[in-house]
Amino acid sequence: MPGDPRRTLTHFSQDNVSHYDIFLLHESEEELYVGARDRVLALTVGTPGSIRAKASCAFKKKSQETECFNFIRVLVALNQTHLYVCGTYAFSPACTYINFTLMSSGRGQPFLDGKGQCPFDPQHTYTALLVDGELYAGTMNNFQGNEPIISPPSSFHLLTYLPRLCPTADAAFVASFSIPGDDKVYFFFEETADEFDFFERLLVPRVARVCKSDVGGDKVLQKKWTTFLKAQLVCSQPGHFPFNVIHHAFALPRRDGGADFYAVFTSQWAGSAAVCAYSQEALEKVFEGKYKELNKESSRWTVYGGPDMNPRPGSCYMGPSSDKALTFMKDHFLMDGKVTPTQGQPLLVKTDITYTRIAVDETRGISGATYRVMFLATAEGFLHKAVELPEGPHIVESIQLFERPEPVKNLLLAPGKVAGLGVFSPRHPPVLLAPVCHRHRAAGCHVGRCRLPGPPRLSRPAQSQEQGTGVQCAP
Repeated sequence: MPGDPRRTLTHFSQDNVSHYDIFLLHESEEELYVGARDRVLALTVGTPGSIRAKASCAFKKKSQETECFNFIRVLVALNQTHLYVCGTYAFSPACTYINFTLMSSGRGQPFLDGKGQCPFDPQHTYTALLVDGELYAGTMNNFQGNEPIISPPSSFHLLTYLPRLCPTADAAFVASFSIPGDDKVYFFFEETADEFDFFERLLVPRVARVCKSDVGGDKVLQKKWTTFLKAQLVCSQPGHFPFNVIHHAFALPRRDGGADFYAVFTSQWAGSAAVCAYSQEALEKVFEGKYKELNKESSRWTVYGGPDMNPRPGSCYMGPSSDKALTFMKDHFLMDGKVTPTQGQPLLVKTDITYTRIAVDETRGISGATYRVMFLATAEGFLHKAVELPEGPHIVESIQLFERPEPVKNLLLAPGKVAGLGVFSPRHPPVLLAPVCHRHRAAGCHVGRCRLPGPPRLSRPAQSQEQGTGVQCAP
């Protein structure tokens, strides 16, 4: 009798691994150890919990072919022995601990509720950051994907911001940072702006900050942020549409303290991309400036003109505050000032391209001068390497990472290498390591943790068709 064609079969194989000869099922019945030639593999077995989650996901009209899976979205190292991992878990976010020193998936650890730490929908943007052993996350807090929050340490639950300012609830988080020596956590995101009178939906890039010491209010803003402030990021050229869609950001700590933030943008009206850089001082100047408030009679946002309060609302040294100060914070979390980029304009603008990720490094030349090198991933699967020079940045190399055009989904700098992550395809690897340095045979100039002989004179880069080619240095 033929088998039921609807029966689901799960196949596993790995390149260059053969002789799968022996099995051992873990006592939890959730992990299968497989002995093979030169390998011992640990495979996750479908559990009743995951089966129930998938059934619930399908019942809510989500696709069993593309959506009802456990897409890993949070992966942070808690210490030298354990990772903390969160996944969408078929639209029922869950987290667990993994003991990677034992090469075990940590199935002995119970699954924890991942709501507020991981998105429900694998298509939603998110950010997560481990600060002093505590996880801060920016994500969607419900199945419908219309309740964005910034999740604090597990001691209490805090709402991101009031829905009045974000009526469409479409905030998209792209990055988060904690700068050494600073007592704040920064979040970069975009949302529909409500403070402007505009004839169509207007996206605005934002930066928000919260204080690590924030434990919420006693009566007013109980178990909610009392230090949450947000401001608009500006990335624009005179006479052109603004670059108002933020895709990613990167923080580069400075040797003298503080940091510079780099971000990649596109415009919702024009097909071009830009890189803008902001100093930490520029952010703090806006956060220490004037507040906006909603005029209830006109339903317009105006500048707050009332008396100053001491200590300043939203500051990290505010401490236990009066109900009056916390009530003020409920209505005054949007800053009037805008964060403008270094030199007042983008560092780099490229037409007909979309940058998806950015990473920045510093390298010292033989002359002793320090250069900053930007690694820019594109939606077509290229990696651009650009050097910041006094006269402006120059793209010195363009590397085609994938055989076919596909977006670079993530980018990570490692010692001597840059790791790019793409969408999985059986035809080419989803994870790719490219050398940071490459010396052109004829020219002899290279950048990115490489020695620069001096300020290089750079010509237009070649579009390389393989890794490590395309650097051109003028004679």
